[in-house]
Amino acid sequence: MSAQLQELGAYIEAKRPDCVLGWDVTNGELNVDVALANITGLVDFLRGDATCRFSTLVDITAVDYPGRAKRFDVVYHFLSMYQNQRIRLRVATREKDMVPSIVSVHPSANWFEREVFDMFGILFSGHPDLRRILTDYGFRGYPLRKDFPTTGYTEVRYDEVEKRVVYEPVNLVQEYRQFDFMSPWEGAEYILPGDDKTAPDGHASKESK
Repeated sequence: MSAQLQELGAYIEAKRPDCVLGWDVTNGELNVDVALANITGLVDFLRGDATCRFSTLVDITAVDYPGRAKRFDVVYHFLSMYQNQRIRLRVATREKDMVPSIVSVHPSANWFEREVFDMFGILFSGHPDLRRILTDYGFRGYPLRKDFPTTGYTEVRYDEVEKRVVYEPVNLVQEYRQFDFMSPWEGAEYILPGDDKTAPDGHASKESK
């Protein structure tokens, strides 16, 4: 299979050098890095070419690399049921870049692209209805970005007085506390391996002896 994927990668690069920036076969999977402006053209080629026939769009997602100038990789997974092969396309994009939509080639990309927009804030040009799909109305931020706080920015609750759902800034109900991560088994007569705790003087604790 690896040899077949090597041949396929070389074939795609030779046929569409305007689209392919590089490719590799890692862990038995073909990965192709694609120029941002040409993603739609390559997807159309992969679907229609007799050697490829990647007619099934499996998923679109993204990966956040906050330290890079091109912060995001938009990742596409395709399946060829005719050739029994899979391919992964990666498009590097800056935070404010517009990624061309592939809805015109694969209508099923509609909700996938909306999900990527909702979770990462990546914009898709030419999308027929680019709006949030998983989060609530008025949601602030993009939950799968690595700088998004784990608590979020707002919380939703039902107000018994107002008899309606209200949105409020997140308010932590207790101050931060320092935990010593004591094993729940400490103090028991039998200590499981790995549950012993070393005392500050470097000797084993009483319970672990």
